Amino acid sequence: MKEKSEDIRRSVSQDYARALEAGSGCGCCGAAPVQKGIAAKLAGYTEQELSSLPDDAVVNSFGCGNPLSFSDVGEGQTVLDLGSGAGIDLILAAGRVGPEGRVIGVDMTDEMIARARGNIAASGFSNIEVRRGLIEDLPVESGSVDWVISNCVINLSPEKPRVFGEIARVLKKGGTMVVSDMVAEDLPKDILESAALYSSCIAGAVSEKEYLAGLREAGLTDVEVLGRIVFDGAQMKDMVESELKLASGAGQGCCGTGGCAGADGVADRLAGKVWSLKVRARKP
Repeated sequence: MKEKSEDIRRSVSQDYARALEAGSGCGCCGAAPVQKGIAAKLAGYTEQELSSLPDDAVVNSFGCGNPLSFSDVGEGQTVLDLGSGAGIDLILAAGRVGPEGRVIGVDMTDEMIARARGNIAASGFSNIEVRRGLIEDLPVESGSVDWVISNCVINLSPEKPRVFGEIARVLKKGGTMVVSDMVAEDLPKDILESAALYSSCIAGAVSEKEYLAGLREAGLTDVEVLGRIVFDGAQMKDMVESELKLASGAGQGCCGTGGCAGADGVADRLAGKVWSLKVRARKP
Protein backbone atom coordinates (compact mmCIF):
# COMPACT_ATOMS: atom_id res chain seq x y z
CA MET A 1 0.00 0.00 0.00
CA LYS A 2 2.81 2.41 0.90
CA GLU A 3 4.59 1.71 -2.37
CA LYS A 4 1.36 2.27 -4.35
CA SER A 5 0.73 5.58 -2.53
CA GLU A 6 4.24 6.75 -3.35
CA ASP A 7 3.74 5.79 -7.00
CA ILE A 8 0.53 7.83 -7.14
CA ARG A 9 2.16 10.86 -5.57
CA ARG A 10 5.11 10.61 -7.97
CA SER A 11 2.78 10.42 -10.96
CA VAL A 12 0.70 13.41 -9.80
CA SER A 13 3.82 15.49 -9.18
CA GLN A 14 5.16 14.68 -12.65
CA ASP A 15 1.84 15.58 -14.27
CA TYR A 16 1.78 18.99 -12.62
CA ALA A 17 5.38 19.66 -13.56
CA ARG A 18 4.45 18.87 -17.17
CA ALA A 19 1.45 21.18 -16.92
CA LEU A 20 3.72 24.06 -15.95
CA GLU A 21 6.13 23.24 -18.76
CA ALA A 22 3.24 23.27 -21.24
CA GLY A 23 2.63 26.85 -20.17
CA SER A 24 -1.10 26.58 -20.64
CA GLY A 25 -2.59 26.00 -17.24
CA CYS A 26 -3.85 22.55 -18.18
CA GLY A 27 -4.35 20.10 -15.37
CA CYS A 28 -6.53 19.30 -12.45
CA CYS A 29 -10.05 20.53 -12.01
CA GLY A 30 -10.36 22.98 -14.84
CA ALA A 31 -10.41 23.64 -18.53
CA ALA A 32 -7.34 24.96 -20.25
CA PRO A 33 -7.43 28.74 -19.90
CA VAL A 34 -6.95 29.85 -23.50
CA GLN A 35 -7.38 33.39 -22.17
CA LYS A 36 -5.77 34.70 -18.98
CA GLY A 37 -7.58 33.40 -15.91
CA ILE A 38 -10.50 31.58 -17.55
CA ALA A 39 -10.18 28.58 -15.21
CA ALA A 40 -9.69 30.84 -12.19
CA LYS A 41 -12.78 32.88 -13.06
CA LEU A 42 -14.83 29.71 -13.39
CA ALA A 43 -13.50 28.65 -9.98
CA GLY A 44 -15.05 31.69 -8.34
CA TYR A 45 -12.33 34.34 -8.16
CA THR A 46 -13.49 37.90 -8.74
CA GLU A 47 -12.05 40.25 -11.35
CA GLN A 48 -10.72 42.40 -8.51
CA GLU A 49 -8.90 39.45 -6.93
CA LEU A 50 -7.41 38.30 -10.22
CA SER A 51 -6.25 41.79 -11.19
CA SER A 52 -4.23 41.99 -7.96
CA LEU A 53 -2.25 38.83 -8.74
CA PRO A 54 0.80 38.10 -10.92
CA ASP A 55 -0.28 36.82 -14.34
CA ASP A 56 1.64 33.57 -13.87
CA ALA A 57 -0.23 32.71 -10.66
CA VAL A 58 -3.56 33.16 -12.42
CA VAL A 59 -2.73 31.29 -15.62
CA ASN A 60 -1.33 28.35 -13.65
CA SER A 61 -4.24 28.02 -11.25
CA PHE A 62 -5.50 24.43 -11.20
CA GLY A 63 -8.18 24.88 -8.56
CA CYS A 64 -11.89 24.04 -8.55
CA GLY A 65 -13.01 26.85 -6.25
CA ASN A 66 -12.03 29.86 -4.19
CA PRO A 67 -11.73 28.63 -0.58
CA LEU A 68 -11.01 32.11 0.79
CA SER A 69 -14.39 33.36 -0.44
CA PHE A 70 -16.03 31.19 2.22
CA SER A 71 -13.75 32.18 5.08
CA ASP A 72 -13.43 34.95 7.63
CA VAL A 73 -9.65 35.10 7.57
CA GLY A 74 -8.56 38.18 9.51
CA GLU A 75 -5.52 40.30 10.23
CA GLY A 76 -2.75 38.77 12.31
CA GLN A 77 -3.85 35.19 11.73
CA THR A 78 -1.89 32.23 10.32
CA VAL A 79 -3.16 30.47 7.19
CA LEU A 80 -1.88 27.14 5.86
CA ASP A 81 -2.54 26.17 2.23
CA LEU A 82 -2.33 22.46 1.40
CA GLY A 83 -0.95 21.89 -2.10
CA SER A 84 -0.28 25.58 -2.65
CA GLY A 85 0.69 25.25 -6.32
CA ALA A 86 1.65 28.44 -8.15
CA GLY A 87 0.55 30.55 -5.18
CA ILE A 88 -2.77 32.17 -6.09
CA ASP A 89 -4.40 31.46 -2.71
CA LEU A 90 -1.20 32.20 -0.78
CA ILE A 91 -1.07 35.71 -2.19
CA LEU A 92 -4.75 36.39 -1.61
CA ALA A 93 -4.47 35.11 1.96
CA ALA A 94 -1.42 37.30 2.61
CA GLY A 95 -3.47 40.36 1.79
CA ARG A 96 -6.11 39.32 4.30
CA VAL A 97 -3.84 38.53 7.24
CA GLY A 98 -1.79 41.69 6.81
CA PRO A 99 1.86 42.29 7.77
CA GLU A 100 1.32 40.88 11.27
CA GLY A 101 -0.14 37.64 9.90
CA ARG A 102 1.54 34.66 8.32
CA VAL A 103 0.81 32.41 5.33
CA ILE A 104 2.40 28.98 4.81
CA GLY A 105 2.14 26.89 1.67
CA VAL A 106 3.04 23.20 1.42
CA ASP A 107 3.59 21.47 -1.91
CA MET A 108 5.40 18.31 -2.99
CA THR A 109 6.38 19.42 -6.50
CA ASP A 110 9.68 21.28 -6.84
CA GLU A 111 8.58 23.03 -10.04
CA MET A 112 5.44 24.32 -8.32
CA ILE A 113 7.40 25.55 -5.32
CA ALA A 114 9.81 27.45 -7.55
CA ARG A 115 6.91 28.96 -9.50
CA ALA A 116 5.11 29.98 -6.31
CA ARG A 117 8.22 31.64 -4.89
CA GLY A 118 8.63 33.63 -8.07
CA ASN A 119 5.01 34.77 -7.96
CA ILE A 120 5.29 35.65 -4.27
CA ALA A 121 8.36 37.76 -4.99
CA ALA A 122 6.45 39.51 -7.78
CA SER A 123 3.52 40.17 -5.45
CA GLY A 124 5.68 42.06 -2.97
CA PHE A 125 4.42 40.18 0.11
CA SER A 126 6.99 39.25 2.74
CA ASN A 127 4.71 37.23 5.04
CA ILE A 128 4.47 34.09 2.88
CA GLU A 129 6.59 30.95 3.21
CA VAL A 130 6.46 27.87 0.94
CA ARG A 131 7.67 24.54 2.29
CA ARG A 132 8.32 21.29 0.45
CA GLY A 133 6.39 18.40 1.95
CA LEU A 134 3.45 16.03 1.79
CA ILE A 135 -0.04 16.95 2.90
CA GLU A 136 -0.16 13.53 4.61
CA ASP A 137 2.84 14.52 6.75
CA LEU A 138 2.82 18.28 7.05
CA PRO A 139 6.06 20.09 7.96
CA VAL A 140 4.05 22.31 10.31
CA GLU A 141 3.96 22.53 14.09
CA SER A 142 0.93 21.10 15.89
CA GLY A 143 -1.71 23.59 16.96
CA SER A 144 -0.03 26.46 15.14
CA VAL A 145 -2.47 27.68 12.44
CA ASP A 146 -5.80 29.47 12.56
CA TRP A 147 -6.94 28.37 9.10
CA VAL A 148 -6.29 25.47 6.77
CA ILE A 149 -7.31 26.07 3.16
CA SER A 150 -6.89 23.88 0.11
CA ASN A 151 -8.01 24.11 -3.49
CA CYS A 152 -8.70 20.85 -5.32
CA VAL A 153 -5.78 18.96 -3.79
CA ILE A 154 -6.93 16.56 -1.05
CA ASN A 155 -8.75 14.43 -3.64
CA LEU A 156 -5.33 13.70 -5.17
CA SER A 157 -4.04 12.10 -1.98
CA PRO A 158 -3.97 8.29 -1.91
CA GLU A 159 -4.20 8.50 1.91
CA LYS A 160 -7.00 10.95 2.64
CA PRO A 161 -7.58 9.90 6.28
CA ARG A 162 -3.97 10.89 7.01
CA VAL A 163 -4.59 14.30 5.45
CA PHE A 164 -7.70 14.86 7.56
CA GLY A 165 -5.73 13.83 10.65
CA GLU A 166 -2.95 16.28 9.79
CA ILE A 167 -5.46 19.11 9.37
CA ALA A 168 -6.80 18.41 12.85
CA ARG A 169 -3.26 18.24 14.25
CA VAL A 170 -1.98 21.57 12.92
CA LEU A 171 -5.09 23.64 13.64
CA LYS A 172 -5.29 25.62 16.85
CA LYS A 173 -8.24 24.92 19.12
CA GLY A 174 -11.16 26.70 17.52
CA GLY A 175 -9.31 26.85 14.20
CA THR A 176 -11.16 26.35 10.93
CA MET A 177 -10.67 24.42 7.71
CA VAL A 178 -12.22 25.74 4.50
CA VAL A 179 -11.62 23.62 1.42
CA SER A 180 -12.68 23.50 -2.21
CA ASP A 181 -12.35 19.96 -3.53
CA MET A 182 -13.73 17.31 -5.86
CA VAL A 183 -15.98 14.40 -4.94
CA ALA A 184 -17.62 11.73 -7.08
CA GLU A 185 -20.33 9.06 -6.94
CA ASP A 186 -20.69 5.73 -8.74
CA LEU A 187 -17.63 6.00 -10.98
CA PRO A 188 -17.12 3.12 -13.41
CA LYS A 189 -14.37 0.68 -12.46
CA ASP A 190 -12.19 1.52 -15.47
CA ILE A 191 -12.31 5.21 -14.54
CA LEU A 192 -11.29 4.47 -10.95
CA GLU A 193 -8.34 2.46 -12.24
CA SER A 194 -7.22 5.09 -14.78
CA ALA A 195 -3.84 6.58 -13.91
CA ALA A 196 -4.40 9.22 -16.60
CA LEU A 197 -7.55 10.48 -14.88
CA TYR A 198 -6.17 10.51 -11.35
CA SER A 199 -4.35 13.83 -11.74
CA SER A 200 -7.47 15.37 -13.28
CA CYS A 201 -9.14 15.12 -9.86
CA ILE A 202 -11.53 12.41 -11.06
CA ALA A 203 -10.23 8.89 -10.43
CA GLY A 204 -9.01 9.66 -6.92
CA ALA A 205 -12.14 11.45 -5.75
CA VAL A 206 -14.22 9.80 -3.01
CA SER A 207 -17.92 10.29 -2.35
CA GLU A 208 -19.18 13.35 -0.52
CA LYS A 209 -20.42 11.09 2.28
CA GLU A 210 -17.00 9.48 2.70
CA TYR A 211 -15.24 12.85 2.56
CA LEU A 212 -17.37 14.40 5.29
CA ALA A 213 -17.16 11.26 7.43
CA GLY A 214 -13.37 11.39 7.17
CA LEU A 215 -13.30 14.92 8.56
CA ARG A 216 -15.47 13.90 11.51
CA GLU A 217 -13.41 10.79 12.20
CA ALA A 218 -10.31 13.01 12.39
CA GLY A 219 -11.96 14.88 15.27
CA LEU A 220 -13.23 17.93 13.40
CA THR A 221 -16.68 19.25 14.20
CA ASP A 222 -19.33 21.54 12.70
CA VAL A 223 -18.69 19.96 9.30
CA GLU A 224 -20.74 21.93 6.80
CA VAL A 225 -21.14 21.87 3.01
CA LEU A 226 -21.14 25.45 1.76
CA GLY A 227 -21.80 24.78 -1.89
CA ARG A 228 -21.67 22.35 -4.80
CA ILE A 229 -21.09 22.67 -8.53
CA VAL A 230 -22.05 19.51 -10.42
CA PHE A 231 -20.18 19.19 -13.73
CA ASP A 232 -22.06 18.55 -16.95
CA GLY A 233 -20.77 16.70 -20.00
CA ALA A 234 -19.06 19.72 -21.59
CA GLN A 235 -17.20 20.60 -18.39
CA MET A 236 -16.16 16.99 -17.87
CA LYS A 237 -14.86 16.88 -21.44
CA ASP A 238 -12.56 19.84 -20.71
CA MET A 239 -11.14 18.10 -17.63
CA VAL A 240 -10.73 14.74 -19.35
CA GLU A 241 -9.05 16.28 -22.40
CA SER A 242 -6.53 18.17 -20.29
CA GLU A 243 -5.40 15.06 -18.48
CA LEU A 244 -5.32 12.79 -21.54
CA LYS A 245 -3.07 15.37 -23.15
CA LEU A 246 -0.68 15.36 -20.18
CA ALA A 247 -0.66 11.56 -19.99
CA SER A 248 0.18 11.34 -23.69
CA GLY A 249 3.26 13.49 -23.12
CA ALA A 250 2.24 15.77 -25.95
CA GLY A 251 3.47 19.26 -25.23
CA GLN A 252 0.59 20.68 -27.25
CA GLY A 253 -2.46 19.06 -28.69
CA CYS A 254 -5.75 18.14 -27.13
CA CYS A 255 -5.57 20.47 -24.15
CA GLY A 256 -7.72 23.37 -25.27
CA THR A 257 -7.09 22.88 -28.99
CA GLY A 258 -8.05 19.98 -31.20
CA GLY A 259 -9.57 17.53 -28.75
CA CYS A 260 -8.48 14.13 -27.50
CA ALA A 261 -9.64 10.84 -28.89
CA GLY A 262 -12.03 9.17 -26.45
CA ALA A 263 -12.66 12.23 -24.31
CA ASP A 264 -16.30 12.59 -25.40
CA GLY A 265 -17.21 9.03 -24.42
CA VAL A 266 -15.55 9.28 -21.03
CA ALA A 267 -17.14 12.66 -20.33
CA ASP A 268 -20.62 11.39 -21.17
CA ARG A 269 -20.23 8.58 -18.64
CA LEU A 270 -19.09 10.99 -15.93
CA ALA A 271 -21.65 13.78 -16.41
CA GLY A 272 -23.48 14.47 -13.17
CA LYS A 273 -21.28 12.09 -11.16
CA VAL A 274 -18.46 14.51 -10.30
CA TRP A 275 -18.76 17.82 -8.49
CA SER A 276 -16.82 20.56 -6.79
CA LEU A 277 -17.52 20.73 -3.07
CA LYS A 278 -16.97 23.64 -0.69
CA VAL A 279 -16.73 22.40 2.89
CA ARG A 280 -15.93 23.94 6.26
CA ALA A 281 -15.03 22.25 9.56
CA ARG A 282 -13.69 23.34 12.93
CA LYS A 283 -11.29 21.96 15.52
CA PRO A 284 -13.05 21.92 18.90
